[in-house]
Amino acid sequence: MKTKFLEITPVLPSQNIDRDVDWYESNVGFKLVYKDQMYAVLKRENLNIHLQWHADTDEDPLLGGSVIKIFVNNLMPIFEELVQRGTVSKEKLRLKTSWGTNEFGFYDLNKNAVFFVEDL
Repeated sequence: MKTKFLEITPVLPSQNIDRDVDWYESNVGFKLVYKDQMYAVLKRENLNIHLQWHADTDEDPLLGGSVIKIFVNNLMPIFEELVQRGTVSKEKLRLKTSWGTNEFGFYDLNKNAVFFVEDL
């Protein structure tokens, strides 16, 4: 069975999660799905935006590499393909995360993080 690609979700840097959630709700019409001190998920129809807090230091730059999450059904075929290609190593697979996913990720040549995610 092949992997079915469902959506792509940007993860945007934030210096203030509460402020930025309020802005996306008030100014763009997104609704809050999940929030803690470091991360938030917002949704409008079939669009998702995730916000991730960054300290804006040399070690954790606010405007460093970006992150994308590609949501799929049936994660294992794409994982196995990318292991065979040498894109990702087997130990990067994370099953049954505490936030309810199976996922793996890697960096592209520009240090952008790319994650493939399957909701449980």
